[in-house]
Amino acid sequence: MKVRRSVRPLRWVAVREVRADVPLLVCLAVLVALLTAVAAAGPGLLDRLAGRALASRLEQEQQVEPGILFSARFEPADSADADAWASDLAEDLLPVTEVIANAAPDALNGGLVHDSTRVELPFLRTVVGAGEAGLGLVYASDAPGRGAYVEGRPPARSGKRVEIAVSTRTRDALKLRLGQKLPLSPGALENVQATAVVVGFFTTDGAGTKSGDAEGAGTKGADATSGGAKAASAEGGDRLWHEVPLLAGPSRFPPRSAAGLDWEARALVAPGTVTALQAQAGAVLTVTWGMRLDLDKGTAARFAGDQGQGELQRLLVRYPDDARSVFCGDIADFGGMFCEIGPHPASTLQHSTHLPDALTDFGRQWRQGRVVISFALASLLVVGLLAAAVTALLAVRRSLDAHRLQRARGASATGLALARAVHTAPAVLLGLVAGIAAARSLPGPSPAYGQALLVAGLVWLLLPALTWHALRDRSARTGDGSAPFSAGRRLTAEAVVLLLAAAGVAALRTRGTAAEAGPDPLLAAVPALLGLATVAVLVRCYPLPVRILARMSARRRGVVALIALSRAAKEAPARALALLVLVVTLAGAVFGGFVAGTLAEGRREAAGWQVGADASYLGAQRSPAVAERLAQVRGVRETVSVRQLRVDPTSATSGSRYGIASLVGIDGARLRAAAPHSPAARALDAAGLTGPRSGTGIRVLATGARAGDRLTVTLHGRKMDLRVAGPLPDDVLQDPALGPVRGTTPSRERLLLADNRDLTAIGASDYEGSSLLLYGPHLDVQTLRSLVPRAGHDTAVGELRIRSEEEADAAADGMISVLRAAHTTCTALAVLLALLALVLELLLSAEARGRTTAYLRTLGLGGRATTGLHFLQLLPMVVAAVAGGTALGLTLPALLGPALDLREFTGGPAAPTPHPDLLLTAALGAGLGMLVVVAVGVETWIGRRRGLGAVLRLGRNGD
Repeated sequence: MKVRRSVRPLRWVAVREVRADVPLLVCLAVLVALLTAVAAAGPGLLDRLAGRALASRLEQEQQVEPGILFSARFEPADSADADAWASDLAEDLLPVTEVIANAAPDALNGGLVHDSTRVELPFLRTVVGAGEAGLGLVYASDAPGRGAYVEGRPPARSGKRVEIAVSTRTRDALKLRLGQKLPLSPGALENVQATAVVVGFFTTDGAGTKSGDAEGAGTKGADATSGGAKAASAEGGDRLWHEVPLLAGPSRFPPRSAAGLDWEARALVAPGTVTALQAQAGAVLTVTWGMRLDLDKGTAARFAGDQGQGELQRLLVRYPDDARSVFCGDIADFGGMFCEIGPHPASTLQHSTHLPDALTDFGRQWRQGRVVISFALASLLVVGLLAAAVTALLAVRRSLDAHRLQRARGASATGLALARAVHTAPAVLLGLVAGIAAARSLPGPSPAYGQALLVAGLVWLLLPALTWHALRDRSARTGDGSAPFSAGRRLTAEAVVLLLAAAGVAALRTRGTAAEAGPDPLLAAVPALLGLATVAVLVRCYPLPVRILARMSARRRGVVALIALSRAAKEAPARALALLVLVVTLAGAVFGGFVAGTLAEGRREAAGWQVGADASYLGAQRSPAVAERLAQVRGVRETVSVRQLRVDPTSATSGSRYGIASLVGIDGARLRAAAPHSPAARALDAAGLTGPRSGTGIRVLATGARAGDRLTVTLHGRKMDLRVAGPLPDDVLQDPALGPVRGTTPSRERLLLADNRDLTAIGASDYEGSSLLLYGPHLDVQTLRSLVPRAGHDTAVGELRIRSEEEADAAADGMISVLRAAHTTCTALAVLLALLALVLELLLSAEARGRTTAYLRTLGLGGRATTGLHFLQLLPMVVAAVAGGTALGLTLPALLGPALDLREFTGGPAAPTPHPDLLLTAALGAGLGMLVVVAVGVETWIGRRRGLGAVLRLGRNGD
């Protein structure tokens, strides 16, 4: 009976010990699962994010036109005019479309798809209800189907008359009606006399725009090409209207224009109409095939890394040659018609693409984006490991009395540490399996098992190592088990931490980040090193003002503030671990918000630099008629002409070279009226260069020159004098009004600024760049685009940039979205881990605070005073953490230096202006404050329910 009585209590003791360890084991399992999942999925996550960013960038780059364009010139078929209607151009083009589609590399996994096939005829003259119009005819395989027609039908492919279809906007503007006959007379397309019949009106609002053309593509990707590409065209909405905006609506000529026309418009025709009019005119036409690079997630992730980008570049360079060789053999293009498109003699294929340049820009930007994401992942792992360390410390503290008893009975510190390792091994193994399973469930490459095992091993060994450290020297352990740390050893440790942090930052600035995918070990160590350095400084610094406040509070009545602040200053070194958790978390969050805010504002600033005004027309000197029509569009309030010329001035007095410079001319008075805050306009006005001209020389403001200097430039053998009216202010170099011309020409250190009225002796053709700035709060963007489509392969008419479009493109940049999403996710997880670590740290130090409160309660301390004591004791640590973490997060971009160049994302004349996310910073600080309030409230409530005997025990050290 005695044995049974003794066994049952022992059994209950074992059960109580297991129950006491359940929270520890659950916490360890959760931490191991989360950290191993992040470590294992980290490299694959970077690849997936890079693929997502690459796919978004390719989609954005192909908004204007397909990524690869093939073109070929073809002559009329060798047949009589009467047989021209019998030819089906769509059927003749189909084999060439199959050749181009089937030549796509297999490695792209069907990602290079046929987008469209188009033939545009030069405009013909006709008379409509609204006056005389220039009507261009377009055959497009991606033309809208019957569902897009609000009246009538598409032009019939079979028939022997010219049938046209126009948009509803064209119908209303030109006053057309269904069935109306329009006489077509020669215009840009000569020798044509025909009558066109209006058979349909389509809408351009994107509804029902899926192509009804039967043209498809061949076997490998071409079947998918025809259906898939056209489905993509339908999903893309109104690409055709963006690429040929005159199909969506007409453009009006200014009165008494040189063209002698009132309107310019485009109409859709059937392929038979193209061949019939071509045969009648005897003209050589050009057919264009568009190929769109649309990679799926897996393929995009494979090509997003540095090696993948190089492989994709090689594929894109080799693909056009392969398509050209299959189409017509290895025939060089000397202008001859050595190939065939059905019965039509044709030239060999020509191609144009901007995708290689886009990939190069993406590669530079993603290297910087990888720094931001890798830093976020590294900060998350550091915070997780610190949370595991706090968990292990709490476990050691709670079992310290039992372990001391076992040590007194002869147990070794190593044996007890090994026992703790065996005890926690199942929880760690369960967390490892769960983390790897979570990483494997994600699409993409296989997880990094080695990194997962390393992280799980570190977490597993923390508790045994801390247990051994706490029990290794029994004579040195008294009281609460904290070993005294000599001042010399502390100074040595702090110096080592500071040196390691400085060395890590210096190495990262010198070497940059690793080129391979996955987390960079050096980059992963920098957050922890910088956090440790910041904590070392904080622990040394923040107790000083706290002690001063404590001395000041000693002069007042009451002991709460004195005791709380004194203990906060005294226990500052013991709060180093909690400080480290908070500092690393806050620094990572503030750094991410800082980068995201700077990129968002920097992209907007760069858009303003690229456009220069509300809109700008580049190449105005080449197309003055288009510039005149743009200036008369509804909503344009003011126009300013900006021109740039490359010059090599010499001093008129000494003959020494001034240096290669850009001579920029501006309509100063008009710019001052349109943009009063323009630095260039203010500088010209202040120097008197916008006033009446005096003398024969050109008055300029010059960088690196003084007022009164005289320079000489030679242009076409003619010398011109430049009179320096004063030095050029530095802020003029950042003036957005100069952005369109300076951004499209080579960068030069020296700049000469003059008013256009002084540059009348320079011919328009001598300028290397010019732009017409358009100002107006409510520009008619649709009319502007009808005059100048978005820049594509044909920029003969110049380039029109519209600020609203550029800002929309900047806001829709997928890379910025990827960076925000990744950093937000990592920050959220890090904050949760930091909260866990802080709660555990509060539990770790709760016993000491409870004893202090119990002492004061025996002396008559009330409930409110107890709450104030807890609050003031924790407040200095939180304030120090907020200050240190925020300062570290804001200085991280400067510390990283060349390893993080945000200008790669934004462009513009200089690095983007820093824009920290003040709302995020304030929210994090307020969150920590709320946490302290909640912790103080809970601890006060627990203290009221706890008797004094629970914390004050006779015979205990200090009691």
